[in-house]
Parts: sequence; structure tokens; C-alpha cells
Amino acid sequence: MTALSAFPITAKWPAQNSAAIQLYSFPTPNGIKVSAMLEETGLDYEPHLVRLNGEQKTDEFLSLNPNNKIPAIIDPNGPDGKPLPLFESGAILIYLAEKTGSFLGGNDGERYRVLQWLMFQIGGIGPMFGQFGQYKDADRTDLGEKDPRTRYTNESRRLVGVLEEALEGKTWLAGDAYSIADIAIWPWVRGVRDFYRAGDELGLTEAKNVTRWLETCMDRPASQKALTIPNPDG
Repeated sequence: MTALSAFPITAKWPAQNSAAIQLYSFPTPNGIKVSAMLEETGLDYEPHLVRLNGEQKTDEFLSLNPNNKIPAIIDPNGPDGKPLPLFESGAILIYLAEKTGSFLGGNDGERYRVLQWLMFQIGGIGPMFGQFGQYKDADRTDLGEKDPRTRYTNESRRLVGVLEEALEGKTWLAGDAYSIADIAIWPWVRGVRDFYRAGDELGLTEAKNVTRWLETCMDRPASQKALTIPNPDG
């Protein structure tokens, strides 16, 4: 087992129990759902409070999650007995469910229905409820940008920057081969560049790694075919 000290985040949040899953979080809805899952499964874990006053933007935290969002974990006993660092609450929930063989349905049909509603939360409830909260109290709280256009432009530019850094020296986003991570993201990047014509506004023009990756994804025959399925003129 590789020592957890190999992970820079442990310099700021030292592990007291190096055999336990290390949780870096704060009790927001996304943080709570991973804490709840760890409690439900009975896995041994050690929580570390990441205060949302800028700690999530420190170099130590960014070394684990370049997207500067809680929660994130390190499982010292991941696949093949190797430590697994992981961010994005949905991915963490799937990982912990598969690790313990629990809370992912009793058969294949149930599994996909569980994943369906998980994706509903990730793609719908989380973003929409969160933005509702942002603007509901904007007049009486200091939550950053109070104008939606400014907020969404700045956040989109930030996300392009995360992709740009993640693709440095790499052909594909998540590993050595083209994957569903690439398939899920490139149509959105193409959309804001080509459909909305916002490449300059969102920083895509300067994002050389993202541009190279997008063109490589779009050059695939399946990608080209997918652009007209179903045929909008049919």
C-alpha cells in the first residue's frame, strides 16, 4: 500500500488513520450525500473539514480535485489494493456502492434505474436548486456575482480552464484511451464554440489543449455520424 503522504493534500489535512478512506468535505448537499453513504456502508473513514472560505482553492486541495469542489476522497485500499483518489460526488457514490456491493439495486434493471435517478440529481436537481439558492438570497448575502450572465460566463470560462489543464500532455481526458468521459463532454464544448459562437467569450480560442482534443474527438467517424442522428432534415 502506497503511503498517503504521497498525496500533497495530506500535508494540509494529515491522515490520523492511514488505513481509512480520507474524506475532504463540508456539509453542503453534495458533501452530505457522500458522508451519508459512508455512514450507511459502515466503511472506515476519516473526515477532514474543507472550509469554503478559500481552502478548496489551495494547491493542496487542487492536487486532489482540480475543479476546486468538495467532496473528494482518497481510498488507500482502492482497486488492486492501490490508493484511489476520486472527486465528483456522483462518481464517489458509484464507487462506494460498487466497493461494498450495496445501494445500487438488486439486479441489473434496478441498477440502471438507480443510476438514472442519480444522473437526474447530478444534471438537474443539483445545478438548478443550487442556482436558485444563489439568486434567492443574492440581495442580502455576499455570494459573488449577482448577475446571471456574468456568473455563468465566469463559471464556463473556469470549467474550460479545468479541461485545459487536465488535457496537458494527454490525448484523452481520463486515461490512455477514448472513453465515455470524452464522449460526454466534447458535444458540449462543440456546442458553445460552434452553435453559440462563444469561443472567444469563454476562452476556448486560447485553450490549445481543449481545441486539439475537441478536433480529435470530432474527427472520429462515429462523432461525425452522430452529428446528424437523428437527421434534423429528415
